[in-house]
Formats: sequence, structure tokens, C-alpha cells
Amino acid sequence: MAHISERYAFPQDKWWLHGRRPEAPVVLEADTGVCHVYGYPEMQEVFADPATYSSDITRIMPETGDTISLEGFLTQMDPPEHGKLRKLASHAFTPRVIAGLEPAITTLTGELLDAVAGRSRWELVSELAYPLPVIVIADLLGVPAGDRPLFKKWADAMFETDQKISLAEEDLRPNDGGASLQAWHELTAYLAGHTADRRRNPRADLLTKLVEAEVDGERLPDQQVVNFAMVLLLAGHITTTMLLGNTVLLLDAHPELLARVREDRSLVPAVIEESLRYLTPFAGLTRITNTEAKLGGVTIPADQFMMIWPGPANRDPRQFPDPDVFDPFRDPNPHVAFGRGIHFCMGAPLARLEGRVALNLLLDRFPELRVDPTDVPEFLIAPTMTGVRKLPMA
Repeated sequence: MAHISERYAFPQDKWWLHGRRPEAPVVLEADTGVCHVYGYPEMQEVFADPATYSSDITRIMPETGDTISLEGFLTQMDPPEHGKLRKLASHAFTPRVIAGLEPAITTLTGELLDAVAGRSRWELVSELAYPLPVIVIADLLGVPAGDRPLFKKWADAMFETDQKISLAEEDLRPNDGGASLQAWHELTAYLAGHTADRRRNPRADLLTKLVEAEVDGERLPDQQVVNFAMVLLLAGHITTTMLLGNTVLLLDAHPELLARVREDRSLVPAVIEESLRYLTPFAGLTRITNTEAKLGGVTIPADQFMMIWPGPANRDPRQFPDPDVFDPFRDPNPHVAFGRGIHFCMGAPLARLEGRVALNLLLDRFPELRVDPTDVPEFLIAPTMTGVRKLPMA
């Protein structure tokens, strides 16, 4: 079977998508000052030991002339504060709550597909994969789904960068004219306005629950509420957007599998899981060592900035036989696309539900579901993200 990268023009810096292997499971780079973790078992060690491998990297990040607050930014927190804040939002993602969202997600997906019905060409990301999860998470939070063009503008500015990952001083100067920083400030100001409104006018939404919640007898400061909501809004839609685009792309590349899934819908969940492994949406995460550690035979000093790479780890042949083959029949398939341990993505059940509903409806509505052979998909350029940003359909 030809490697999928021979058919699609994946960015070359995402070398694991081209069937290439890291030189070692753990690599400490002297020139960039970054320790990279590529191996699956080594990554499991990092996920399982937050006391050694901290998620709060702010203490080693150099000053860049502008400051942003990460107070309450869940992905950058360690225990015990992390656990306290996570509990506040976890009730919005219980199995019962997620299951209850299925009728609304089905209706919304149907409406989005109604808008492209009868057209000979349409674009999957902008017309389905992006608006679907944005509307769902915006509705949960209580912010207007009609503002989704703003969310997309801000997310694009913050995430679509090809800047290399380095702590070398010459690499820290912004290469985007400050667009990502400006987007950050605009989004925080937007959410701050909604947070202030909820303090004056409570509603039946998740943002109001965050405003009214108490931790150790005290309500959360506005900055924590804003950053918490930002994590939910951004992470709550980006993963699903990439998951949907990637899955349709992979089925298009494997028409015999597409025909089999169309006939047997019980295969849809397994296809989604293998898509998450094969094209991992969030392919890179950050950590910092609190103490000296030994990982994969490499001694890592304290206060060492680390990039841990779920994308390459999900291609580790020590864990996944024939890792470069897209095989939904893997059993088991213990990928780390949603992380592990205390930072396991709380929105994973919602992303899986949205993917399952959307894929089934796509198969129902389009007897000849395929990527437009006269056009080419466009891929995200950020090294830490794997997904299509444009997928023309015919």
C-alpha cells in the first residue's frame, strides 16, 4: 500500500507523517534548548508523573516585551489547583450530559448539510467541520454562536504559525507581526465582557456556573474565568474540526474501506479512533522538569523545557505494529491523541460524539462522498497540529 503522504502534500516538517522515525525516543537538543519526547512508553511516563514533568512552563519562558496571564489556564496548571478547577467544568462533560447533546448535534449537522445539498462542489472544513463544534461549545458556554467568524479569526492567528520550537534568543522574536498576541488579547477581552455580564445577569449556561463557582470558599477571579472559558472554547472546537477533516480525508484515500464503513456503520467509532492515532490533531504538547529526571536513557536537567509529541508517539512501532498503515481494525488501539493522566482531554467524549454523528450523516447524505480530484487539500502549517484547513468536496 502506498504511503498516504505520497498522495497528499503534508508539510515536510511533520516528518512522522512521511513514515520517518525519530533518531531516538528522547532527544535533548543543544542548539534549540529543547528536549523532545517522541517515544510512546516514554510519553506515558511523562503523563503519569506531573510532579516531575510540570505543565506550568511559565517560569522558564523569557520576557518578550508583552505579558499575558495564564491564571486559570487549565492546560498550564499542576495539582492541586488543576484538580480543583477541572472539577468545576467536568460536570458539563459527564457521559449523561454528552449523550443528551446527541439530538441537538444531529439536528445541527443536518442543517449544515442541508445548506450544501445539491451543490456539485463544497468545502468540508468551513461548511461543516468548523461550524459544528463551534456552535455546540458556544451554546454550552453561553456565548453567541453567531460570533464564530471571530472565533475562527482568533484561532487561526494563534495556531496557524510555522515558527520553529526553540528557546534560543534569536528565535523568540515574533515572526507574525504580533498577530497571535493581538488575537489573544482580543479573545480575552471578548470573554471578559461576557464574564462581567454573567455577574450582572446570570443565565443557565456554563459561563455563569464558572462565575458563580467557589474554590476553597472563594469565587474565581475574572481572569481565571476568562482563561478557563478560553481553553474550553478553543480546545472544544479545534480538535473536532481537525478530526472530521482528517477522517474524511483518510476514507477518501481508502475507497475500499469507505465502502465497507458505508455498509457497516458499527465500524464508525473504530475509524474515528484510528484517525486520531494516524493523524493526531494536537501533535505536540509542552512540559518542564521540576527536578532532574532520567527518561529513555537520557538525563534531563531540572527546569528543562520539553516538547512531548503524541503524533510521533502514535506511530511508535514498539506499541503499534505497522504504524504507518491506516487500520481501523487495530485492537487494542491505545493512542494518546487525547493525552493521558490528569490532563486527559475532558472534551474527548464530545469530540467523539460529534465525529460519529457527522460521519454517519455524511455517509447518509452523500452516496459518492469524495474529495474533489480537481482541487487539493490544504493542511495546517503549525508544527504542533495535524489537520486540514481546506478540504474541497465533489
